[in-house]
Amino acid sequence: MKLNSPLKGAVCACVMYSLTSFGLANNTFAQTPKIIKVSTDQSIAKVQPNMWGVFFEDINFGADGGIYAELIKNRSFEFAKPLMGWSIQRQKPREGEILVVNRKEVNTANPRYLQVKKETDDFELVNEGFKGIGVKKGLRYDFSVMYRQAAKGVKLVLLLKDANNKIIGQGSLNPEQTGEGWNKQSASFVATETDPKAKFSLLFQGQGNIDLDMISLFPGDTWKNRPQGLRADMVQWLADMKPGFIRFPGGCIVEGTDLANRYQWKKTIGPIENRQLIMNRWNTEFAHRAAPDYYQSFGLGFFEYFQLAEDIGSEALPILNCGMACQFNSAEVAALDELDPYVQDALDLIEFANGDVTTKWGKMRADLGHPKPFNLKMMGVGNENWGPQYLERVAIFTKAIKDKYPDFKLINSSGTDPEGDRFNLLNTTLRGNNADFIDEHYYRPADWFLKNAGRYDNYPRNGSKVFVGEYAVHAAGNITGSNKNNWQSALASASLMTGLERNADVVQMASYAPLFAHIDAWQWAPDMIWVDNLKSYGTPDYYVQKLFSTNKGTDVIAITLGDKNITGQDGLYASAVTDKGKKELIIKIANNSDQPQNIDFNLDGKLKLKSKGTSEELANANLNQINSFDNPLAVSPQSKTVFLKGKNLNLTLKPYSFNVIKLPFN
Repeated sequence: MKLNSPLKGAVCACVMYSLTSFGLANNTFAQTPKIIKVSTDQSIAKVQPNMWGVFFEDINFGADGGIYAELIKNRSFEFAKPLMGWSIQRQKPREGEILVVNRKEVNTANPRYLQVKKETDDFELVNEGFKGIGVKKGLRYDFSVMYRQAAKGVKLVLLLKDANNKIIGQGSLNPEQTGEGWNKQSASFVATETDPKAKFSLLFQGQGNIDLDMISLFPGDTWKNRPQGLRADMVQWLADMKPGFIRFPGGCIVEGTDLANRYQWKKTIGPIENRQLIMNRWNTEFAHRAAPDYYQSFGLGFFEYFQLAEDIGSEALPILNCGMACQFNSAEVAALDELDPYVQDALDLIEFANGDVTTKWGKMRADLGHPKPFNLKMMGVGNENWGPQYLERVAIFTKAIKDKYPDFKLINSSGTDPEGDRFNLLNTTLRGNNADFIDEHYYRPADWFLKNAGRYDNYPRNGSKVFVGEYAVHAAGNITGSNKNNWQSALASASLMTGLERNADVVQMASYAPLFAHIDAWQWAPDMIWVDNLKSYGTPDYYVQKLFSTNKGTDVIAITLGDKNITGQDGLYASAVTDKGKKELIIKIANNSDQPQNIDFNLDGKLKLKSKGTSEELANANLNQINSFDNPLAVSPQSKTVFLKGKNLNLTLKPYSFNVIKLPFN
């Protein structure tokens, strides 16, 4: 797309900045201070403690192959092609030596297993992992398997191999139990080398018959060292943001391509071998980014989502299917007189999260190791659904939930776009119904974000609140993948976010989307955090989101230029808050022009400010600048000290910059 924003090209930025430095351009623009008034005394809106959150969806291999640290792909042979991800290596293949057996009538959640009849030569069963297996030298790796054998006889040698088949980690397991039932056994070993693209091999030795299922390998450094847990570096990125909430599990996977493919939370809790794997709907969504090996194992399920939110001090915000599949795919719906199971799922989820241990679902939570309630306060009914069919269904959900839990907050969808007939129908009707929250989504070019910084200035101050549940700047169409997360996109997001913050009495929650993407396995861009099998980095968008989330304040105060909200005058966008707990005045200001701007902040009011503060600055003259694995901090905050003169603060804002200025007070 061609952008018509005040953000110019990178070459122009460098040239103009250079001319200014040499005095050849119009110095008046840079040297004459603009007077920005900050009214420090009067709170014009309260900032909710959970204002800035994160949105998680299993897209771009964000869960399986991402934050869920399982290293084995298709561990239970439930993909459409049962041996996808696996290969059998031996000199002379023998028919019937390895069979995939289906026991669907016995175990519908996990019907397939591997039957091995080992008679002669040793052979290997090799797993390729998720775009390879990331292996770290000196790290412990924890293997487990479910097995069944009538008699002992087969030994398993556990091998990690690099791309050249060199062994870089080795252990062994001798299955001990015999009989008709299934058993689980574990073994651990330490890697001797680092390799981001290793593979895992099971070498079968001895003779005999053995059945195998749930072949699993986890790194020993999971988050909080939980067995079969989450990838620690990815969780740490979230913890560092201090998000007010985590919205999960999506996103379009909530809807599914059809109702059979929808996300069903009850199938994602309990023993992992009983969690029924399904195809991830992003498996076939984009022809140019086909992912035939993308499934949902639900190792990261609803209990783990709640636990993650608790770990990092966030509120949980689950989104549930409302009886509607994706309207861009099948548009399948459950009939209104068949909606009861969907509504009951919502009621049961509240009981699972909050119920006493004497209740059915509260006991389930306690049995999973968490007798204390999770204190769930809100949920979303449907994701990006629209039309009168949605309004009919959300009304049924609302009545049932509010009748039982009158103070529980519900998020309602406003569809896929922030304008147009679909949006207008939903927004008008839901406001008329006094919905708690209306969820607005927008993926738009940078100029749309800049033009909409004042979008909520004239929204009704009473009644339904806004949840900006998904948003991201989409850079020009010729930029793909991680290149979409450039500085232009992040700066435009920061500019819009000043408008969200200024209207915190209307917009009470917001979350950027998507969150994670694997550099070798993404379907959708841009994404806030990019990972490979060993490393991860935050994009410029990440640092913008973090600066807002960690500096949200408690009270919005007025900040004006010429007695007007700052929504693009000379490329400037600004908001201001005070934090009564930390005793800080916090100013957020973006300069979207290709010139430095000299600003005099007139800090009006009785607030007793200290003479020294700090400024966290994100800036780059190249709007196409990105962060990367090779240069992860190309655009990242730089801190400097700022000094007040009485009630005034003078700063020169760099071209294409975003500053968060923190001034302590007594």
